[in-house]
Amino acid sequence: MKTELIGVSANIETIKKQIQKVAAAGLNTVVCGETGVGKELVVKMLFEQSPRFDNAFVKVNCAALQDTLLESEMFGYEQGAFTGAVRKMRGKFEQAHGGLLFLDEIGDMPFPLQAKLLHALQDGEFTPLGSENTFRSNVWIIAATNHDLKQDLKEEKFRADLYYRINETILQIEPLRNRPEDIPYLIKYYGEKYALEFGRKQSAALRNGMIDRLCKYHWPGNVRELQNVLRRIIILNEDEDILDSMIASNNSETVAKASFRSEPLPDLVNLLGFNGEEPKLKSLSLKEIGKRTSDFVEKQVISYVLAKTGWNRSRANKILGISYKTLLAKIHDLELTPTNPFEEDPAITSTTPGPMA
Repeated sequence: MKTELIGVSANIETIKKQIQKVAAAGLNTVVCGETGVGKELVVKMLFEQSPRFDNAFVKVNCAALQDTLLESEMFGYEQGAFTGAVRKMRGKFEQAHGGLLFLDEIGDMPFPLQAKLLHALQDGEFTPLGSENTFRSNVWIIAATNHDLKQDLKEEKFRADLYYRINETILQIEPLRNRPEDIPYLIKYYGEKYALEFGRKQSAALRNGMIDRLCKYHWPGNVRELQNVLRRIIILNEDEDILDSMIASNNSETVAKASFRSEPLPDLVNLLGFNGEEPKLKSLSLKEIGKRTSDFVEKQVISYVLAKTGWNRSRANKILGISYKTLLAKIHDLELTPTNPFEEDPAITSTTPGPMA
């Protein structure tokens, strides 16, 4: 299915036009924006509209790997290169040959590795760990970040030579609060998408009053937060009680009713659980604000679905549209526990019980 960028704002219309030009030219690009604005979606659109579309699309999450692992992930390694290297592994550069190498969260790439990445980009060559041979690779580099890379340059957290190598052009996605005219179109698109996906009726859950409130909310978690809320509304097939309970549970009833332009700071303070202590909020970065908000919404959705299914994880993961393994990981990461400690997943209790701890 063709990837779409939803919205009618000047920012979105400009990006759509830029995507066509950049994709045709194959310019190395940095896609910038806050967490949740849709940077990866823009990267996929660039790839789909480029001459390289029939080749590989390879993603590297620069923020998710340890410093010691990132180099082997990028350039590969030979058998016996280090403890645990029982067989040869092709690196991302080799895998992406002829295609696109997507460097997600490049602002979090360790400084020492930036020099090696620069060498590979400048010379089109790389050397796997433990190898004496040099290999050539032809890759198109697209990077994404929620960092202010220019500020990182000033603080010497990011190499200037690498910045100018990958930054042949920049695509800047504005946060959702700066383009409220896009919100109704996003609600319609994702509302219909989730209704079709989960076999629900969109109109039964999204009434006009709720749509108005969703449009007035300032969405610190951006499009990702909106998607999470819409998924919850559609899946549970309930009306404004869902939004009310989600916001009221954090003492933030005014958040959904107030516009971004109307005293946003107290609303964010309440949503983030600081009880009106503005200095703490001001010490947070936008990245941290977006992460906390996104985590909060995700926790609310998963908690609600687990409660409705009696903590039947096998049913819950299907409703949420994620794998069973992913659901277990999120339950652990979000520290979720059943209200009733004797509630268990039938998929687990149906197996032969093991020895008691």
